[in-house]
Parts: sequence; C-alpha cells; structure tokens
Amino acid sequence: MKIWFDGSLCDPADARVSVFDHGLTVGDGVFETLKTTDGRPFALTRHLARLTASARGIGLPEPDLDEVRAACEAVLDANPAPLGRLRITCTGGLAPLNSDRGDGGPTLLVALTEVPRRPDSTAVVTVPWTRNERGALAGIKSTSYAENVVALARAREQGASEALFANTAGRLCEGTGSNVFVVLDGELHTPPLASGCLAGITRALVLEWFGAKETDLPFDVLEHAEEVFLTSSTRDVQAVHTLDGRRLPAAPGPVTAEAMRVFDGHAATVPDP
Repeated sequence: MKIWFDGSLCDPADARVSVFDHGLTVGDGVFETLKTTDGRPFALTRHLARLTASARGIGLPEPDLDEVRAACEAVLDANPAPLGRLRITCTGGLAPLNSDRGDGGPTLLVALTEVPRRPDSTAVVTVPWTRNERGALAGIKSTSYAENVVALARAREQGASEALFANTAGRLCEGTGSNVFVVLDGELHTPPLASGCLAGITRALVLEWFGAKETDLPFDVLEHAEEVFLTSSTRDVQAVHTLDGRRLPAAPGPVTAEAMRVFDGHAATVPDP
C-alpha cells in the first residue's frame, strides 16, 4: 500500500503528519471521497471542483488541482484494486495550538483502500441531533467530522449503516455521509441545498440523469414515505429497507430500482460526468 504525502508516494508508516498540523489539532481541513473501479476514479472533475469550493468556503488556499490529479493517478497506479475508496485530504498545515492559521501552506494527503461492493439495501435510523443550515460549515465537506462519528456510532449500535439528521428548522436534511431521497405519492423528492445538506456528487447526478423534486420536507416525512434511498460516492444509489425499525414494503421499490438502473447505466459509460 502506498499513499501520497508531502509531494510523493510513501508507505503509510512513513507518512508523519506534524502534531502542529491544523487538520489534527482543530479539524481545519477539507476532503473528498471518490469511488474507483479498476484503477479509474469516478467523477473526479466534479469532486475536485467541490474540493476547491470547500477550501474557498473555509478560507484555505485553493488546492493545486494539477498536483491533486497527479497524486490521485500515482496512488491508483501503486494500489490496483477492483473497487476502491479514494480519499483526498487538504488541511490547514502547520499552525499554532489554537484556532489561528499558520503561514506554512496546506498539507495534502491522498490514500486508497479496497472496499467490497455495497449491498443493494440497508437499514438507517434517525438521530436527535441537528444540522445547522446557517452555520459556517453548512454545505462544506470539512474534516471537522466528530458529530458524524457520534451519529454513525448510534446507528451502528442499532444495527444500521447510516443516521439521518433534521436541520435546526425541523426539516429533513441528510445523513452522516449521504444524501436522502424519498418517494411520496409516487414522486421522488430530495431536500434542497438550502436545508444545509452537502451538494453530493451522486445526488446531483441522480437529479440530472433521473430527475427528482428538490422539496423542503418536514423530518417526519420519513414516517410515511413509500420508498427511501441514499446516495453517496461509495453507496451510489442504495435502497433503505428499514428505517427506525420500520420495515419498508419494498426495497428497492419501483422508483428506487429504476433510479439505480439509470444511474448504473450512465456511470458505466461516463466515468467523469
């Protein structure tokens, strides 16, 4: 296994991030996670655009995308895997032991792990904590991920793979690492970006390739949705078969199954949409 750190490939054991790196001390960083298939990243251009937007959103220098692309290519060449999760992380770099940033420049890390194919359906739970749709990190893919760790641990304790949040207004928002779609009266809906959810790459592609209404929905819509599915770079389109212990009638249901079919068909022929 080789990773990219400090400008070159190295063994993971030799990638030593400083104890003064702002990504470590205060979670000051941004990241992207991509699916890779047989050494080929999916939707890399979109992910790099979002990485740049996230960096800009929290005031970090915009990443050198030529360097990031070269790093991704080097890591993929060094780590052949039929299906992988590629992680690109940019942190604030060396900084004081407080919230102030230093001037030494960012840290770039790129790593890949092999993953199994996800199951076609999964269980999810709702959690009592909320997303702050008006916060400084709303819609930014930040490494400040502790609230997701807490929520996902709650989901795991209940036999689920994902936890869903409302926002502070009590509206449906997103999962810890996914966007959520619901079917109501046969129509597909997903929360708008104004809800505070991340502008997911897979979410955007489902909207473009399959179509759905961006609708401000109450959180309790989950209690009577006919179908629910999640989207993310590693889940693609994944049906929900159980929500807070309630078994959904069909998983995947007809709308979800068609969304899966359409997404898989496009993704197989357009690797960088």
